[in-house]
Amino acid sequence: MGRMRKGRDVSGWLIVDKPAGITSTAVVNKVKWALGAKKAGHAGTLDPEATGVLAVALGEATKTVPYITDALKAYEFSVTLGQATNTDDTEGEVIHTSDARPSDDDIKAALGTFVGDIMQVPPKFSAVKIDGQRAYKLARDGEDVDIAARPLWVEELVLTDRPDPDHVILEMTCGKGGYVRSIARDLGALLGCYGHVEWLRRVWSGPFDADQGISIEQIEALAKQPELDAYLLPLELGLSDLPELPCTPEAAAKMRNGNAAMVIASNVEYGDECWASLDGKAVAVGIFKSGELHPSRVFVTA
Repeated sequence: MGRMRKGRDVSGWLIVDKPAGITSTAVVNKVKWALGAKKAGHAGTLDPEATGVLAVALGEATKTVPYITDALKAYEFSVTLGQATNTDDTEGEVIHTSDARPSDDDIKAALGTFVGDIMQVPPKFSAVKIDGQRAYKLARDGEDVDIAARPLWVEELVLTDRPDPDHVILEMTCGKGGYVRSIARDLGALLGCYGHVEWLRRVWSGPFDADQGISIEQIEALAKQPELDAYLLPLELGLSDLPELPCTPEAAAKMRNGNAAMVIASNVEYGDECWASLDGKAVAVGIFKSGELHPSRVFVTA
């Protein structure tokens, strides 16, 4: 018989404005401790030195994490020109330098290369697995890491500021699996001047915005207090990209038992992934077929 998980049955999303200098896993652990929650996870890792939106899912909301992970995300970041580092950010050692400094027009022209469906090689110091081991561990051990290029959808990449000849501020909207450090590295290589990320901030992720974020200091100050629960957002926000199909209490009971049931459907097609709701609360996620939702995930809080 498995061990009982300790903690509260709390479900929802807590949006954290992650500071620099802490890992995403450490943030999740702090949130879980502060809320006394049984279960927690996050939707999309941020590098330790990155800041901004870290969406932490609690309880039943963890079942919606894949939908936030797959959603579009937006980043603001600064690229230092003239230097390449082995980590593609300021944490690494400088491995190449150049006195060349491209013009704003040259930069804007080059950015188009990174928009649309592109192939991107993740940084050597990343969590990508190679033969079962993390790339960053192999790189730290001095091994020559060869990472295959991966597809990435980039919705938009624009130059927003040029504070001085050595730095540019960019904004990027992209899909799942994008590495901002790779964009900085590859842009610098394309421009012939080298480049790495100076700082990075995720400004929104799916339906979650940095303005909704609670700070680590606030989490620590409100830990174990009812006031922290007021910052929780509904788990249903994790399903905002899927069609919502209302159902009756009888249908909800059937779906919670893993059975297909009738839903009230409009503007959906056979085979679409949707979620069923009862009084606005999530009952199940599944595939719509012939007037019924065939559940793949069910929620016990509705």
